[in-house]
Amino acid sequence: MSDLSGTWTLVRFIGHRDRVRLFVWIASIVVLVTVTVPSIKALFPTQDDLDKAAIASAGNDGVIVFNGPVQGLDTVGGQVAFQVGTATLVLVALMSLFMVTRCTRAEEESGRTELLRATPLGRHAEIGAALVVAASMNLLVGGLVVAVLIGQRLPAGGSLVFGASSVALGMFFVAVALTTAQVTENTSVASGLACAVLGAAFMLRALGDVGDGRLSWLSPIGWSQKTRPFAGDQWWPLLVPLVFIVVFLYLARTLSARRDIGAGLVQSRSGPARASRNLGSPLGLAVRLGRGTAATWVAAMFIIGLAFGSVANAISGFVGNSQGMKEFIARMGGTTLVDAYLGTAVFMLAIIAAFYGVQSVQGLRSEERLLHAEQLLSTRTSRPAWVGGHVVVALVGSVLVLLAAGLGAALPYAILTQDAGQVPRIVGAMLVYLPAVWLLVGLAVALFGLLPQAMGAAWAAMAAFFVVGFFGELLKVPAWVNDLSPFQQTPHLPAAPLTVLPLVVIVLLGVALLSIGILAFGRRDLG
Repeated sequence: MSDLSGTWTLVRFIGHRDRVRLFVWIASIVVLVTVTVPSIKALFPTQDDLDKAAIASAGNDGVIVFNGPVQGLDTVGGQVAFQVGTATLVLVALMSLFMVTRCTRAEEESGRTELLRATPLGRHAEIGAALVVAASMNLLVGGLVVAVLIGQRLPAGGSLVFGASSVALGMFFVAVALTTAQVTENTSVASGLACAVLGAAFMLRALGDVGDGRLSWLSPIGWSQKTRPFAGDQWWPLLVPLVFIVVFLYLARTLSARRDIGAGLVQSRSGPARASRNLGSPLGLAVRLGRGTAATWVAAMFIIGLAFGSVANAISGFVGNSQGMKEFIARMGGTTLVDAYLGTAVFMLAIIAAFYGVQSVQGLRSEERLLHAEQLLSTRTSRPAWVGGHVVVALVGSVLVLLAAGLGAALPYAILTQDAGQVPRIVGAMLVYLPAVWLLVGLAVALFGLLPQAMGAAWAAMAAFFVVGFFGELLKVPAWVNDLSPFQQTPHLPAAPLTVLPLVVIVLLGVALLSIGILAFGRRDLG
């Protein structure tokens, strides 16, 4: 029997089981690029408008941190690549790594791989199937994006390079996730390691782009952007990720052949002879299960915060005669460009941090599916106590993640300005978003209690808030849609003044959703 026997059977099974997930990922990325092109054409209808936009963005380090290097901004294609290029790359990377860990490490952790291996299934069939599915997703996204761009009359050469650079980055993180799935026996840690690589790639790219560009060569995101879509169309930088893809795929296969099923390269430490008393309570067990994920998020958000905070001081001298930047400051409500930048950075960090809260609640559903909840609830542990333990971990963990992001952004800025007072100012602005994050936690808990099969709706809401927050103005989202996001209702400190009423309303909504979820779980069947 070949090591890849049964691969195509697994591919068909994954395609059928995850067809909705596959469609949502692919459609979301393609739609984002699709709606951006007409938006860019509407924002910059003439060549003069494009020229002014290019000049306005050329020296804006804050915009470069978020969007990427300034390349070909005097063309529609260059503006499209600048406005959504980095976001597209990040989304493709997240799609790839989450799909791979779901199809590999999550299957082993649940015990399904062991059952499947009792059939004529090759040792590397699972890796092969994950590779085929993830590669197909990336190729489909790249192909559809190219078709959309060419269909909207953008240059074919730049469109092909844009699509190919997305596929290259996606395949790089497919290979990285296949490797991290061999390192640890925990799905969340495997995904977290791959996300840490993505966070480091974003940070290196951001620091390199606001500098001389050399540091960007250490970033996988930077490799894709060095292809210069619609601004020279260079193909040769794609050779760099190709080499690393081959190396990581070989490493993943080698590690897979040398470990036991269900185990990781890093073996779990032997526990103490007697368990801690804390594990005898639902809260203690929830803390033990969630501490690894929380630690990974804290470290990742601190690093991302460092990237944003390290360039804040360089923003102050940019405004000049740029009417666009003056309008940007007016919209954010800040009196200086630095405050406007910090308000935007804190806003974006808060939206990213909210993903941790939703992911933590997702652990409840995983515990239920693995039948762990059934075993625990057969003891004296009550349903509200079990759910409450995981909710407390999600809420407290959200505080830690926001604190890490705020400290990461505040420390470099405070050091550069030699003003220690900036630390509590920026950290406080970060914590103002805590009610919005908790509201997302409440939504996930409510879905878990009422309709656990629809918990993906929490991720959909999170993605919608992400798109509205990052691209609402570019996509001309209606004001009433924009107002549905709790992050938009939260005061954008330090650029805007603090208003308490919206925070109180958001907190009350979050408490209501949490209560509904906990009460509903007490009335439904397990599983």
